[in-house]
Order: sequence, then structure tokens, then C-alpha cells
Amino acid sequence: MKILGIGNAIVDVLCKVSDEFLAQHLLTKSTMKLIDEIEFKELLKSLKIEETISGGSVANSIVGLSQLGNEVGFIGKISDDSLGEKYEDGLKKEKVKYLYEKKQEEMPTGSCLILITPDSERTMCTFLGTAGKVNDNDIKEKHIKNAEMVFLEGYLWDEGDPKKAFDKAIANSKKVAMSLSDLFCVERHKSHFLELVKNKLDIIFANEQEILSLISSKTFGEAISFSKEIKKNVVITRGEKGAVSITQDQIIEVNAQPNLKIKDLTGAGDLFAAGYLHGIINQLSTKECLIKGTELSSKIIQKIGARI
Repeated sequence: MKILGIGNAIVDVLCKVSDEFLAQHLLTKSTMKLIDEIEFKELLKSLKIEETISGGSVANSIVGLSQLGNEVGFIGKISDDSLGEKYEDGLKKEKVKYLYEKKQEEMPTGSCLILITPDSERTMCTFLGTAGKVNDNDIKEKHIKNAEMVFLEGYLWDEGDPKKAFDKAIANSKKVAMSLSDLFCVERHKSHFLELVKNKLDIIFANEQEILSLISSKTFGEAISFSKEIKKNVVITRGEKGAVSITQDQIIEVNAQPNLKIKDLTGAGDLFAAGYLHGIINQLSTKECLIKGTELSSKIIQKIGARI
């Protein structure tokens, strides 16, 4: 297997909303907020569902990699309920090896309300459900060792059982990539993420906002200097400014694609990672990896949802 993704198994529920809706519910645009089941159901009452898709950040990346013809797998915790069944079927249809055996859990399968405002920004309200209860027993060493690379998401990291799952995956993997996922995650787990980035990861994906928060800086130049110092492959997306990859002292940049008809920014980072990792595992140059990532992210933001 080329890449094994480990992440939150979340069913995405896409809805269009106004800026006023966000303000009314005290939601910060373009961020992710964790909510409980009661809040989830309460919000859903006043929304019209556009689409329901098997989601989760790394799962979206893994599906993108599968669509590019790569042999990939995914581990994410679901319950044996209707959403769990829908989730598993969604991955299998995309030819992803789903390497988790579902059973009846105390909590239901996780869901994420993706609220799309008229400017195409997405604001997420996530009820993790059983997805957030992943532990080291859910991850089999043989699956990790069978993969050329493991791809983790910052959304999944938390103290306790999820940390044990991360540690087990990292300890048994040949190569580790991780997405910082969201500003909310970085600020919540800054010291832990910094330790991971410096000492345990090979490839790090972040947007400009996330990397600056991680190193408590306001200038992009400092982000470049930090990336050079740690001697890892740090890949930073910068929206309209394009993307940059820093490896050792090598800095490679590509421009964003122009004249896009943007409909929804959901999945832009996920599909960028898919394109970049596709390049890595198929021995493309760093420039070609960035170009492939930009190509996929450009495609996804011109449609609703995080699946091409």
C-alpha cells in the first residue's frame, strides 16, 4: 500500500447559510468548532441540507489519492449505525481499503455541519461522536508497516487515547506526513504540535495562518526560517499567493491558478495534500508535487463539497 490515512471518520453535511446565520450562532467564519450532539441537532433544525458525503480531512485526501490511481487505505472510527454504514460504503466505492472493523459503539458516527457562506468560505461545526474516541487498539501494526507512508490529521490529535493511537502509528511507520488541519487545532495543542513537527514528522502541511500561529510569529519570513531550521519538508498553502515547499535550504514556490469560479473552499487543503503526496510517492520533482496539489485544490473549490 502506498499511503495509509488515519483520521476522523466524519459524515459531512453541507448547507448554505448567510453571514447573519454565523453571527446569530456566534460562529467564527472559516474555522472549525467542536459541538456536542444536542448543539448539532439544534443547528440542523434551521438548515437545509445540500449534500451528505463521507468526509473527514485525511479521508478526503485519501480518496483524492485513490482517484489518481494510487493504492491507499484509511483507518477511522465509526459506529455500526446508518451513518457508519454510509461512511464505509462511500470509501469502498472510491476503492479505498477501509481498515477498521465497525461495531456498535456508545456514541454514534461523527458528523460535521459545513456551513457555506455566499463568499464560498466554509465554517465547520463538528460533532465528533465515536470518531474522537480512536485509540491504539483501533490501529493494527501490520497495516502501518504495510504502508510506504502514514498520513495523519491534526483534527484527530488529542490527549489520552487519540495521542496513544498517534504514537503507535508514528512508531511503526516508515514515513509520516501530517496536516495541522485548522487554526483552532494549532492554538489548542500548540506545544504538542510543535514537538511533533520538530521531532516526529517527515512532511508537514499547513496554511500560512496555521504555521504562523504554531511558531507565534506574524511574518512569513520567520515561517521560512523555522522550516529551514527543522530540516523537514514543510508545505505551506497561501491562498491567492500560491504554495511553497521548504526542504532543508531548498525553497520551491508555485502560483495559484488564476480566474477560478470559486463555489466552496471545503477540501481545498485536503485535495492539495492529495496532489502533493501523489507526486511524492510517484517520484515527481518538488515543483511537480506543488503543481499537482494546486491543480487538485483548484478543481475542488469550483464545486460544492470535498470530493472531485
